[in-house]
Amino acid sequence: MNRFLLLCFVALLGGCTLRPLYAGGGKGHVAQTLQSIDIAPIGGRAGWLVRTALEDRMGKGGSGSKYRLEIELDDDITGFGIRSGNAITRERRTLRARYRLVEASVGTVLLDATAGSDVGVDVVSSEYATVAAEQTALERLSRELADQIVSRVGLYASRFPAAP
Repeated sequence: MNRFLLLCFVALLGGCTLRPLYAGGGKGHVAQTLQSIDIAPIGGRAGWLVRTALEDRMGKGGSGSKYRLEIELDDDITGFGIRSGNAITRERRTLRARYRLVEASVGTVLLDATAGSDVGVDVVSSEYATVAAEQTALERLSRELADQIVSRVGLYASRFPAAP
């Protein structure tokens, strides 16, 4: 019975239109497109972290890049969980990005999307520990945002055939 189910699964899988996003590895169309994107500078510490994470995942574009990625960040920390003395016990750090993939030569916007994530931070009696937790949260959020952006841009690139 198990062999029958396996054969049915394999037969159905053959008709499936799923294909790997990064087919061809570093020489594939999506990887080459990601490497041809120049990431515009992003202000602030959060911007530097997001830009660095994107460069780690996509590679550095450069001045002759075919595309430019423009990103605007919104970094927010909101306190909640109030103690009896009006002291905050918990914070939520939210990092949101609006990003645009632009064709560098003509300035046409090819993709306009958003990404975002948030994380909770415990507020403790040590101010140093709280600031360190907030910074760690920002680093994690920056990596998460970069993953979301690369996935979405990669998906966009996979929908178009390789240029001749």
